[in-house]
Amino acid sequence: MSSAALRERFFATCAPGLEPLLHAELRELGLSKVERQVGGAYFEGTLYDALRANLWLRTAIRVLMRVARFEARDADMLYAGARGVEWERFVRADGTLIVDAHTALSELDHSLFIEQRVKDAICDHLREKHGTRPTVAKEDAELGVYAHVFRDRCTLLVDTSGDSLHKRGWRKFQGRAPLAETFAAALVQVSGWDQRAPFLDPFCGSGTVLIEAGLIARNMAPGLFRERFGAERWPGHDARLGAKLRADARAAARPSKARLIGRDLDAKMLEGARENAAAAGLEGALEFEQGNVLDYAPRKGWGAWLASNPPWGERIGDTRDAARLYRDFGAWLRERCTGFHITLLVPTGAIAHELGLKGAESTRVLNGGIECSFLRADIGGTN
Repeated sequence: MSSAALRERFFATCAPGLEPLLHAELRELGLSKVERQVGGAYFEGTLYDALRANLWLRTAIRVLMRVARFEARDADMLYAGARGVEWERFVRADGTLIVDAHTALSELDHSLFIEQRVKDAICDHLREKHGTRPTVAKEDAELGVYAHVFRDRCTLLVDTSGDSLHKRGWRKFQGRAPLAETFAAALVQVSGWDQRAPFLDPFCGSGTVLIEAGLIARNMAPGLFRERFGAERWPGHDARLGAKLRADARAAARPSKARLIGRDLDAKMLEGARENAAAAGLEGALEFEQGNVLDYAPRKGWGAWLASNPPWGERIGDTRDAARLYRDFGAWLRERCTGFHITLLVPTGAIAHELGLKGAESTRVLNGGIECSFLRADIGGTN
């Protein structure tokens, strides 16, 4: 049986709070034995399934493959367990690798020491069998290895993704403090958008939320713009697997007539948003308008969806400016957006209350280490 056909145990990681969305995505892909955990979800399948997950998952950060679990009460046990893995499956003897370790409630309580011992075990294994050893590369390593030690038990995983999956491959323009693509996709998913009604982002910046919404509406795999994933660099990888997956993904794309509208005050940001949209294959499919959201009058009875990450912090200035904006924006929502379905990603705390969205549903998430919330509200005549 080829290594591509072997059934393995995988762990797809995500930002804290996005686990239910990731779990739903894995189930929708038809993957086996999906099990939600803190920080992600497990599933079982072949390497082909893992590549398909890399290609299609919108909220995942990485897809890791478990290669070993063993007792590691001391350095010798750690080294022996790591050295026993068939590392030639994942990296050439003269290739490059990087090891990342985390530890908790264990005798081995220094992550840097764990990283060093695992690296030594990998290098010694390959040197003994092939006469040479890989080198450590902090950038663009051919193999990423993750060592998790918890209660004196070590789990070793290899990274099938390579670069973080939020790096879709379409972004040409960065802008100020852009929302990660994974969070933009999560925002669209949490909104419950029906993919037919108009979709509005009044603070669109570099266009991330609108682009992710456009990809969802057209059923375009978010990983289609990536040249390759980590597992496609492994020795003996069959390039036909990736070629078939990408061909199937392109064939699955569909047209969409939904209106997607983005507004922003900054003309330079809108220029960058158009550039990003074109790179994502959505040129002409998104509408970008310059202007203050408070001057915008949506059509009455639209029944549209509004999803956005209103500016704060680096994007707006001091706290007083943000509080004023949120008060004015909340009043605009209540006055101008009757019948709208509203979903906002906002920092947790007093500033969110300035919106005045009574009865809004709130879901806590961790965005780049900052506590935030998804707020959902339907704007009716009594709001």
